[in-house]
Amino acid sequence: MSSKTPLGKQTMDSVDPTRAFVKNVKRIVVKVGTAVVTRGDGRLALGRLGALCEQLKDINSQGYEVILVTSGAVGLGRQRLRFRRLANSSFADLQNPQNDFDGKACAAVGQSSLMALYDTMFSQLDVTSSQLLVTDSVFRDEAFRKQLSETVTSLLKLRVVPIFNENDAVSTRKAPYEDSSGIFWDNDSLAGLLALELKADLLVLLSDVEGLYSGPPTDPKSKLIHTYVKEKHQGEITFGDKSRVGRGGMTAKVNAAVCAAYGGIPVVITSGYADNIKKVLRGDRIGTVFHQDAHLWTLVKEEGARDMAVAARESSRQLRALGSQERRKILLDVADALEANEGEILAANEADVAAAQDDRYEKALISRLALKPGKISALAKSIRKVADMEEPIGRVLKKTELAEGLVLEKLSCPLGVLLVVFESRPDALVQIASLAIQSRNGLLLKGGKEAKRSNAILHKVITSAIPEPVGGKLIGLVNTRDEIPDLLKLDNVIDLVIPRGSNKLVSQIKESTKIPVLGHADGICHVYVDKSANLDMAKRIVLDAKVDYPAACNAMETLLVHKDLLSDDGGFKQIISELQDSDVTLYGGPRAATALNLPETNSLHYEYSSLACSVEIVDDVNAAIDHIHEHGSAHTDCIVAEDCQVAETFLTQVDSAAVFHNVSTRFCDGARFGLGAEVGISTSRIHARGPVGVEGLLTTRWVLRGNGQIVDADRGVEYTHKDLLNS
Repeated sequence: MSSKTPLGKQTMDSVDPTRAFVKNVKRIVVKVGTAVVTRGDGRLALGRLGALCEQLKDINSQGYEVILVTSGAVGLGRQRLRFRRLANSSFADLQNPQNDFDGKACAAVGQSSLMALYDTMFSQLDVTSSQLLVTDSVFRDEAFRKQLSETVTSLLKLRVVPIFNENDAVSTRKAPYEDSSGIFWDNDSLAGLLALELKADLLVLLSDVEGLYSGPPTDPKSKLIHTYVKEKHQGEITFGDKSRVGRGGMTAKVNAAVCAAYGGIPVVITSGYADNIKKVLRGDRIGTVFHQDAHLWTLVKEEGARDMAVAARESSRQLRALGSQERRKILLDVADALEANEGEILAANEADVAAAQDDRYEKALISRLALKPGKISALAKSIRKVADMEEPIGRVLKKTELAEGLVLEKLSCPLGVLLVVFESRPDALVQIASLAIQSRNGLLLKGGKEAKRSNAILHKVITSAIPEPVGGKLIGLVNTRDEIPDLLKLDNVIDLVIPRGSNKLVSQIKESTKIPVLGHADGICHVYVDKSANLDMAKRIVLDAKVDYPAACNAMETLLVHKDLLSDDGGFKQIISELQDSDVTLYGGPRAATALNLPETNSLHYEYSSLACSVEIVDDVNAAIDHIHEHGSAHTDCIVAEDCQVAETFLTQVDSAAVFHNVSTRFCDGARFGLGAEVGISTSRIHARGPVGVEGLLTTRWVLRGNGQIVDADRGVEYTHKDLLNS
């Protein structure tokens, strides 16, 4: 495919086919098992049940026709009867073991309570629900089936949620069975049967695990099976015991799913412990899909962590064999491909942003997630700038004659394989990929789930522009969080981990790997306004540092002010006023809170990433330096001062990756520094520091050329150690 040819409309062969069916879903059957609606002690999980009702309310209001099949009556009835018996027991009764209650009695007692609970919860959400109790025997009657379909259709037209349950209290079934008529024997098979009878478009079976695994879910070696292929998996999967509380378990769910799927109803088994119904309807890759055409899909081989890392290393070695112009052409083709596929990229990004808004993500994250107008063009421009940079590989950094005829060179070379874990910003993927190509490094990328659509299309566009023999495996996209722990163990394959995200993310990665980690945990940047500052200049710098892009890691988070400026005729107070006029929420340190009548901050070591910042008063430049060292993150700090001696003291003594004088902290950026792009900003003191471009992704090696020399205890060797590079 030419890099200038748009990818166009995605087909079943070019996207994950296991999620394509959700586009046409109108009627959905949801089955919730006893293990989902109850806690480990057998009591109802009210919070989980409430969250389920909220999900169903949301999708009902979006126009979906929702049918619920629920378990839990027997467990609820048993709980109530046990309490009743305990309340009426004598001390002598409690000394004697008592038999458990009859299951049918439990079902009779619990059913009304379960439905009353659903009715109460749905009523609070302005949703009407209805109860339909059935037994297996009634499905033998064709007239009953017809009437059932008509009743449910009528309820759905009224936006009522029908709630089905097997009427265990009067069921005559003695043991589980299945036959050609499709008669059910538990609520899983009931859900499958109803999906077929009521011509549903989707069946979702909610479990207490994420889906179907290749082994016990608690076994670290077990992998989630995203797509169940009967011909492949039927003989490979060994199921464990039944559910801890219900009659079914995963065996029952799989049997019901296979029956429904081969009857034409797509099925997803997933966890009921999260908002997974909405995620399934969005097409998120969660749970296990069952589909009658699954055996026809060309599924992407899910490579293991080591396979992906080894493939990236091999591809990087192929890339190193290419000449500078060939490598440059790859980058230019990538830039062209991004512009040619701008429509598809922005459409995927809009879907990610909409999903993040639906999930109520923080505004700062959504701001970083969105690809604003002109962003694709800007990214393409930055890639072309990287392509036109001086060749970084093989540069002679040092050339020394060790002895006559013995010449040693120190050369720049790639690190090897990089693992970059980043959150929110899909544009980071493009920048990182371009730097990896320019530096000839293999690359593994793991983006946040909130940007998965954007990352997937960007990865496809970029790798499609990389020709053979290098191939698309130069840049691997890690799809699930589960693969990260495996990758972090590969210290013999991966050479550097670069986390870009929250303090929690960086800390977790540092604690989980022996691989060197490059990056920064926080972006707590300071602007110190000295008493010698030009206050008009200070106002411009402070406003830009805070307001230009508050979510960026180089935005000002703390404003430090010399104490003498408080008695100023109004220049400093105008800075405070303009920050507030720009909708910046101000919090004071211990001194500023009192002097400026501001709410006191809980911590001076805090990254707001929004239109908010801390303000504190200091005695002089030395106090400002001490404050930065105590509360800062060694990212970017700035002084606004006209006193050059004070400014030099600040620049010399502040131990941060970037230190500025009379300029906004927002300039700490790879592109603005002329690096073309950045893989991140490092506050490490080893290797690269500050914005990390191509040079930060390189290391060195030594090349020694001679004509037969040997050491022989240094006999007969006269060392000259002559510098040949600068002579």
